Amino acid sequence: MNQKNSILGLVMGLMMGVGLAQETASADSVTAPKNYKKLDGIAAVIGDYVILDSDVEKTLIDLKSQGAATEDITHCQLLGKLMEDRLYAHQAVQDSLLVSDDQVNANSDRQIQQLSQQIGSVEKMLRYYNKPDLKSFKDELFEINKLRMLSEKMQTKIVEEIEVTPEEVRQFFYKIPEDERPVFGAELEISQIVKAPEASKEEQQTVINRLKEIKQDVEENGASFSVKAILYSQDPGSKTKGGFYTMTRETGFVKEFKDVAFSLQEGEISDPFKTIFGYHIIYIEKIRGQERDLRHILMVPEVSDAEKKEAMAELDTIRKQILEGKYTFAEAARNFSDEKETKFDGGLLRNPINYDSKFELTNMDPTLYNQVRNLKDGEISFPIKEDDPRGGPPTFKILQITNRYDEHKADFAKDYMKIQELALREKQLKAIKKWMTEKIEDTYIHVDDGNQDCDFANNWLKK
Repeated sequence: MNQKNSILGLVMGLMMGVGLAQETASADSVTAPKNYKKLDGIAAVIGDYVILDSDVEKTLIDLKSQGAATEDITHCQLLGKLMEDRLYAHQAVQDSLLVSDDQVNANSDRQIQQLSQQIGSVEKMLRYYNKPDLKSFKDELFEINKLRMLSEKMQTKIVEEIEVTPEEVRQFFYKIPEDERPVFGAELEISQIVKAPEASKEEQQTVINRLKEIKQDVEENGASFSVKAILYSQDPGSKTKGGFYTMTRETGFVKEFKDVAFSLQEGEISDPFKTIFGYHIIYIEKIRGQERDLRHILMVPEVSDAEKKEAMAELDTIRKQILEGKYTFAEAARNFSDEKETKFDGGLLRNPINYDSKFELTNMDPTLYNQVRNLKDGEISFPIKEDDPRGGPPTFKILQITNRYDEHKADFAKDYMKIQELALREKQLKAIKKWMTEKIEDTYIHVDDGNQDCDFANNWLKK
């Protein structure tokens, strides 16, 4: 799946099964909301949330648009899923697990920025989703995101304190019949040594001076910060939008960027500052509570060919010293690697999904897989250049497969972390099922006559 499809799929996924019609009365008990009345097209009511028949149909259309197989998915299954989502969201409000409008707007703005960039423009995005203007698109996306975030917050609360003891993990594993135990795919443990060449001090100062000149031109001569960003910024995510971002403290920017952004007043421009991406200046366009509309310009000091060659040569030397037995790969990583996240662990890479050291081949990042697929056990790759997808300068690395695990039936000792994860998931699912059963009894629920024959997984009909 390419990047465009993945981002479109993300938003389509968020749109799955979200009806925007809502009742406004409180409904925290089995008593119907005072302003509830039967309307044509209502499939069900969960507390304060109304699910329309069109919501169920829209969910099916969205699933098909994402390429999902829908032949075995029934209307009743889809309706049951929408009812679960709304029960979570309804109970989150009852439990005061609120999400602020700033958080929802920031989430929506990020999606709109990503979508418009991937589709080509805001206008093309609106045509794609058949929306007359940006406001109507943002309004619908706001409601979708608010319900989703409330639902996620409630689910997190249900399971956040659930843990499994070693004894529970053992019992979980040994109650599975031996011939039914899971089979884990082939896995690798991979270590790396990274060199990150830096631009010269002179080049860094040149970039700082250029940013200072831009700041001065805007402040003293009234030049447009937006135009300057379009002309000079090297941030691919915001350059075409004049450097524009909307952010809160929860937005996923690096700490240095957020610290500067929240230290500025409206209309103020920062001095140049450094992050892992390069050097920035930030202009605060608008402050709305904890939300900031800002523009920024990123400039990346150029790493010269000589500095790149020096990094490659250094890795070649390290590789040779390991092969000669002067260091182990782990010792060399601790002594020479520039990557703080891995060097103190002997260069061992961690799976970002579960922080385990093992990477299952079938779920491996394609780029990493291509870098190691031809390596034999214990072999060390030649230096590899790796471009930073976030716009920072390139790095160089050497890799080694430190362990290889063939496909095998689950072993309690060797696969403890995976078994622990499965045991925890089972315990969480039981807790969610228990919570669902209790809240269904305590919440006003109405299922339309046309859906009374559904064989729901949950007791929505309260029989």
